[in-house]
Amino acid sequence: MNFKTFGKYDSPTLLLIPGLGVSYEIFMPLVDLLKDMFLIVAAEVDGFTLGVHTEFTSIDDQARQVTEYIKEHHSGKICCAYGLSLGGKILSRVLERNEISIEHSILDAAPLLPLPKWLVGPLRYLQAANVWSCYHWTGLWRWVFHSHYFDVLLDECRKVFPYGGTKAVLDGYKSVYTNRLESVPQVDIHFWYGTKEAFVAKAQVKHLKGLCPKVQIMVFKNMNHGQLLIDQPEEVASLINRISKVTTDKL
Repeated sequence: MNFKTFGKYDSPTLLLIPGLGVSYEIFMPLVDLLKDMFLIVAAEVDGFTLGVHTEFTSIDDQARQVTEYIKEHHSGKICCAYGLSLGGKILSRVLERNEISIEHSILDAAPLLPLPKWLVGPLRYLQAANVWSCYHWTGLWRWVFHSHYFDVLLDECRKVFPYGGTKAVLDGYKSVYTNRLESVPQVDIHFWYGTKEAFVAKAQVKHLKGLCPKVQIMVFKNMNHGQLLIDQPEEVASLINRISKVTTDKL
């Protein structure tokens, strides 16, 4: 696992963890908006790195690596963390370990519950085929197979696929959907999701509320998985600023 840093070293630390199949570069519009107010640490999840071949290990191993990095480089304490999808799952396990202090945590459409065992295999191979075709197909075939995706996510998949390949997607999905979040500390936790993914997200919310009744839920109208970050990075930056209680004239 690698970590990219941006911004001011004397500012509060913001940790960003990307989703499955994409690199840390999906956060760059957000980084540009927040780099004057935070020291930003963007994680490169194993299996989805740029320019170097890596293999996805497990959710818990990624959480361990994040925890060890924060301990070593930030004395075990940061201001805010934002995890997108798989990144939110990793962040939830960092919280569950309870070895570092994160004042504010944002889980954006994080899958916190396992799927039925019979469904894990078919879904992971379907998603592996989706990512494979993102990389190999363009034009009409891209439209046919990915009309329900938006272009930025497709382009991000294309960038990382050569370095982790189908194996990273298969291993990532298996680890994500065979693990259940069992506990979280009673700290400031936020869960976000869009109305277009509510069918899946509501179960995660119910589970998280059972573990942390004070969790704050935000639902974004007409938004799909990851779409708020892609379409409205200014809104995400403003929310992170508000949640973290950090202000700047830029926002």
